[in-house]
Amino acid sequence: MLNLFRLSSSRRERLGLYRIIGTLFLCAAVAVPALAQSSQPPTEATGTVDKTSAAVSERAVEAAAKDAAQNPVAAAISVPFQNNTYYGVGPYRRAENILLVEPVLPFKISANWIMITRTIVPVEVSPRLSPTDGVDYGLGNIQPQVYLSPAHPGKFIWGAGGEAYLPTATDKELGTNKWGGGPAAVGLYHQGPWLGGALISNAFAGENHAHVNEMTLNPFLFYNMKRGWYLFSSPVITSDWTQSRSHRWAVPVGGGIGRVFKVGKQPLNARTEFLNNVRTTSDGPDWQLQTQLQFVFIRHKK
Repeated sequence: MLNLFRLSSSRRERLGLYRIIGTLFLCAAVAVPALAQSSQPPTEATGTVDKTSAAVSERAVEAAAKDAAQNPVAAAISVPFQNNTYYGVGPYRRAENILLVEPVLPFKISANWIMITRTIVPVEVSPRLSPTDGVDYGLGNIQPQVYLSPAHPGKFIWGAGGEAYLPTATDKELGTNKWGGGPAAVGLYHQGPWLGGALISNAFAGENHAHVNEMTLNPFLFYNMKRGWYLFSSPVITSDWTQSRSHRWAVPVGGGIGRVFKVGKQPLNARTEFLNNVRTTSDGPDWQLQTQLQFVFIRHKK
């Protein structure tokens, strides 16, 4: 998985911009659906059967949108844009920023099985590591993931597969340009307003002194409330097995708030989360801010 905790620094202007982005996402979650609802024209009364059918279909779409926003192996197309800002990293104790674009595409392969692809595309800003270094920014290592999952799961949902590690980094400070891959799995349980589970993967790439061997564990817990609001915690724990035990783990702890809503007929999911690193790598971040805007595409049933 991605090494999100490299040494870096950042300029004050970028820090202000990242805070503004997080604030805008929260404002969008509150204001945009209200504006969209107020702008809809009144509809004329139709037959009772048509109204009931439309209402059932609309509720099904909303439920599918919420499932896609919280379930990594949901059978729906979605495109999350997740911005991660890490504060207090490196010898200058400044910030690093990584934008993750993670399109999710499901494919039905039989009556009982579906295949879900999830591709992680990192766009990184890693400022100077020393007085002689400049700002590094560009593309990191792209990691496509594939999961095989039951098409008709119960309360327990699972998926198993693997991931590839592609040599796409545009700078040596942004990644390790070696081919690789590894196993990946996800499991989650849904009960009432609660949804919880974990993603786990391990990436292997390269050999000898220039190689990658990193585990990523992403536990998540959601508590759903009325009107699309939810509370959640979704830390990304990493372990770099190539490092010594004292510099191997990065363990953030925290939580946030989000909302699933619509702009017109387009379902969206906006959320923000604050995390404090209770254990970190050498010169790793003290805390981090994560904001996400996710586009969800649901097929309407007629």
